[in-house]
Amino acid sequence: MPLRGQHNHQHDILKVQHWRGFQAKNVPKAAPAIEFTAMHAIRRLDSRQPGFASELAKLLAFESAQDPAVETTARAILDAVRQHGDSALLECTAKFDRWVPSGAAALELDRATLSASLTRLPADVRGALETAAARIESYHRRQLQPSWQYTEPDGTVLGQQITPIDRAGLYVPGGKAAYPSSVLMNAMAAKVAGVRELVMVTPTPDGVVNETVLAAAALAGVDRVFRIGGAQAIGALAFGTETVPAVDKVVGPGNAYVAAAKRFVFGVVGIDMVAGPSEILVIADGTTDPDWVAMDLFSQAEHDEIAQAILLCPDADYIDRVHASMTRLIETMPRSAIIRASLNNRGALILVRDLAEACELSNQIAPEHLELSVAAPAELLPAIRHAGAIFMGHFSSESLGDYCAGPNHVLPTSRTARFSSPLGVYDFQKRSSIIHVSRDGAHTLGKVASTLARAESLEAHAQSADFRLK
Repeated sequence: MPLRGQHNHQHDILKVQHWRGFQAKNVPKAAPAIEFTAMHAIRRLDSRQPGFASELAKLLAFESAQDPAVETTARAILDAVRQHGDSALLECTAKFDRWVPSGAAALELDRATLSASLTRLPADVRGALETAAARIESYHRRQLQPSWQYTEPDGTVLGQQITPIDRAGLYVPGGKAAYPSSVLMNAMAAKVAGVRELVMVTPTPDGVVNETVLAAAALAGVDRVFRIGGAQAIGALAFGTETVPAVDKVVGPGNAYVAAAKRFVFGVVGIDMVAGPSEILVIADGTTDPDWVAMDLFSQAEHDEIAQAILLCPDADYIDRVHASMTRLIETMPRSAIIRASLNNRGALILVRDLAEACELSNQIAPEHLELSVAAPAELLPAIRHAGAIFMGHFSSESLGDYCAGPNHVLPTSRTARFSSPLGVYDFQKRSSIIHVSRDGAHTLGKVASTLARAESLEAHAQSADFRLK
């Protein structure tokens, strides 16, 4: 799941007066309005042309914290929350979310409120949430790993004990769009893992709560919900305040300030990942309806102006057909301005030599979402090494993975799929080594340990082993 937009901190009018460290001068100015260009401006690249590698590198280049002012602001907010607790949360909520809580207790929503939101949902929406939750739970139960042990001939027992973390913090965006699907993906994985307490934070700009987000929290068994967002919410989860409990791990995507805050608090708490913009890469062989591919590209481009959508195909005529579909369908999109900006800024239609080269480029790109929109996707799968989620065949649209297929939609972005994995049950579990050495084992292993300890000039280590040899 990518970096998601929410209320930007630059649109503030209040000054923070009761705590130091954060100043209005730290807030970047709003970007000038973008003049959205026509769809024909999307890049058309050819892997056979000179300079292609350089053009691709420029296309992929992205730093999730490009603006130093974002990091400066996030750090100042974290410092304020660590030092001033609830009072800093109240100030930030008034400043950034434009509503004034009556007190710290008003930041928390009780369980009755969550249950009422679930009750008020339209029947079709509730049914869809329940179906999605059941599928997500079923998939994640297959990820559960049991503790294990084995006994050596001398009676020594070795193994691992796998236990859940005690308390997890779930960040759910709530600005440009709200994501009940993110609630399910994060909370269901944690619940299956056996996490004792789930604490959810979500901003409520202008004091308006999103009923579907709260309903999803009730359905997923979230224990506590707080109406806070941004870097201040990450700080509250990491350090704890008088009202918000400190957690052991923070998961869930947010905007650039949230991403920066998660980066800063790592080590105080665990984090899932630092999410970048949403990404989709489609490898097509020309056998899929071009309208379908066009809409799949739109599905990620509509998230954010800096989302990335790329098509790789060896058929130039088919690329032209997809482009024609995009040009026609863009006019029907409610978020057409965002889609245009995303595609014009970071999108591309790329002609490749063949599907083998497409797979090679895909591994270089390491996309969050990869669609193998080809007649025989199983034949390409062995060539794919780096991708967050792989959607195989004509009917596996990325949007199904976002909501209800079952696998988690919190995925590595910005090429981090080269070394990281989707969010899962394993992210909410810890492994402790079990070492139960027998009397005979202490004699055998003790000689090895004392020899190696003295080779490292650690005499106490050596004698600790030697004592058990007598």
